[in-house]
Amino acid sequence: MGYDFDALVERRGTNCVKWDSLEKRYGEKDLLPFWVADMDFPVADPIQKAIRDRIQHNVYGYTEVAPSVYEAIEAWTQGRYGWSIEPEWVSFTTGVVNALNLLVTSYTNPGDKIIVQPPVYAPFFNSILNNGRQVVYNPLVATSEGYKMDLDDLERKIDGRTGMLILCNPHNPVGRVWTKSELEELAEICLRHGVLVVSDEIHADFVYSGHKHVPMASLSPEVAENTITCMAPSKTFNLAGLATSFVVISNQRRRQTFLNTLQNVGVSTTFMGIIALEAAYRHGAAWLDELLGYLEGNRDFLVDFLEERLPMIKMTRPEGTYLTWLDCRGLGMECQNLQDFFIHKAKVVVNDGQWFGPNGGGFVRFNIGCPRPLLLRGLTRIEKAVLSQLDREVILAQDLQ
Repeated sequence: MGYDFDALVERRGTNCVKWDSLEKRYGEKDLLPFWVADMDFPVADPIQKAIRDRIQHNVYGYTEVAPSVYEAIEAWTQGRYGWSIEPEWVSFTTGVVNALNLLVTSYTNPGDKIIVQPPVYAPFFNSILNNGRQVVYNPLVATSEGYKMDLDDLERKIDGRTGMLILCNPHNPVGRVWTKSELEELAEICLRHGVLVVSDEIHADFVYSGHKHVPMASLSPEVAENTITCMAPSKTFNLAGLATSFVVISNQRRRQTFLNTLQNVGVSTTFMGIIALEAAYRHGAAWLDELLGYLEGNRDFLVDFLEERLPMIKMTRPEGTYLTWLDCRGLGMECQNLQDFFIHKAKVVVNDGQWFGPNGGGFVRFNIGCPRPLLLRGLTRIEKAVLSQLDREVILAQDLQ
């Protein structure tokens, strides 16, 4: 089956954050959004059908998770990543951000230190600070071959108050798909120092040619006992509005602690989210495989466009995710001016790199999870704005002579 990912879907008027909040947030009309991490593609037909079929029954009361749902998750993790999990290891939450906050409060105490690896998804910081813990930065290192972990710096920063490390794999926003050897080195350090790893693997299914997603917990039984994995179908199948994710915990004691937390705060899933999850994992593979090819094409299109027409904006080719990390320091703007430039000059909304923590200044995150004609429109706007800015600078320089 061929899917038309080039087709433009009108999302305005559906109260979607990505499109409908733009004018209110940024004070400009006719903005193009490349910020919020959802995609502008229709949900796969089998998922739509499963939701429609369930809606035909007109009672939407409390619903338990059927055994078939756990079976679908097990089949997916085994088939896509070679990772075998047990049904009892799986607990459901309303989202990965929700899960991160609950995990922080379940396994650490106020004042404890939690390590993150910026630039990284900003809710990592919030889940730590808003719960009275301390953030410890172990920044990634930019190299000519892409970002790397600084494991020497990591080990130096671990002390007796360090209780947790939150890993992003694949990494948002720099697009690294961490290799098995990289993860093994990280796991060894965390095991040796008794630091629990919480691994956000929500982007696990977005991995491009030549790369493979390795779940942290799949490395060994010992690593699995020291790892808690967060996953969801929301990014993969564009289901964020259905508020369903799951947490995998093989360690029985830690699993019971988390189950107690879920019970105490009354977390439950939406029955439509569970319906969509099962349909996605049972029947969505063909759609996803085509999508991955299309997104890889978008990535390569962006790389070529920047190299040929906007060489002052640099980008390391991402290995995974549909989020790209653009180095705009070559535009010669202060961070605030850079955001003003994208919004008010280019009429394109991107995520400010400073949102992702230390070393994010001068960068933006740019979402390529959209039809290529829309991607081209956005890039053309940026190109026009950059050329206009350069013309003004030339004129100003001539006036000053």
